[in-house]
Amino acid sequence: MRIATYNVEWFNNLFDDAGLPQDDSGWSGRQDVTRNQQLTALGIVFSALNADAVMVIEAPDHNGKRATVPALENFARMFDLRVKKALVGFQNHTQQEIALMYDPYVLDARHDPVGDPTGKKGSVDAPRFDSVFRIDLDVDATEDLVSFSKPPLEVALRTMHGSEFRMIGAHLKSKAPHGARTRDAIMRAAIANRRKQLAQAIWLRRRVEGHLEAGDPLIVLGDLNDGPGLDEYEYLFGRSSVEIVMGEEGELCLFDPHARRAVQSRLAALPSTARFFMAQENRYLQALLDYIMISPDLRAKKPAWRIWHPFDDARCFAVPELREALLMASDHFPVTLDIDLA
Repeated sequence: MRIATYNVEWFNNLFDDAGLPQDDSGWSGRQDVTRNQQLTALGIVFSALNADAVMVIEAPDHNGKRATVPALENFARMFDLRVKKALVGFQNHTQQEIALMYDPYVLDARHDPVGDPTGKKGSVDAPRFDSVFRIDLDVDATEDLVSFSKPPLEVALRTMHGSEFRMIGAHLKSKAPHGARTRDAIMRAAIANRRKQLAQAIWLRRRVEGHLEAGDPLIVLGDLNDGPGLDEYEYLFGRSSVEIVMGEEGELCLFDPHARRAVQSRLAALPSTARFFMAQENRYLQALLDYIMISPDLRAKKPAWRIWHPFDDARCFAVPELREALLMASDHFPVTLDIDLA
């Protein structure tokens, strides 16, 4: 079975309010890329992935006017993809939903949130992901009230052969200091955003621990917008959110080989899953942001991970159509996990 995570930049812009793909020459939102070009590129990439399930990060919007599921299912129908069914979890207000596309002939899937809902006062006991989490990060001796702008998507899955496992799709909040102008304001905003992201990571980690203690086969996947050594604010707090979600090495530790390599070798060349153009420097910045972390019982099945990077993965580079499609489709590249879940 192949499981994938894929952050699709400006996916929402490719559909009208009825969820129909806008296969035209209008601009997509990506720099100098039309909607037709991005849709075609995404069709090539999704077809090449040939996955049984894809956790889509930054999926089309879900609000009073639009719905994520019809848009994704129309997209799948447009390119005759196996992942023809979709589900979404708690609605958010960022135009960047987290959604699962899956092959209904291989998997049954349902949104299955864990934890208790809370009011505005929140709870310290890792509440449901659309609620409020109370936590003191011991930086200023005050308690923080934390919520997810993009609540993680919790999915219960069952294969056609009866095996059951769980997925949590996550997109942790960006640390970018939006709106800040002066150096001090930028620093304050960056630290505040880092605090929130680490609190979200701790909240997610507590949910992970609950599943691992219960013996649930678990996959945590998505864009954590973070990694060891990515910025100087990590040293203020001691750990990246990736390290928090994975946990210490041991029985209750999740595993992703790229994340583990980053933790162990901060000075070495690392794999990357995203590529951003830095206009002021006229160059590209590459970063490891997207992960598929698995529980120890799933790791024992000896799965294989792959980052579909158009320049770093030899198989992608060798197919010009796929290589160009990966560059056209998004500023992130898919990550896949091939594993026996029969």
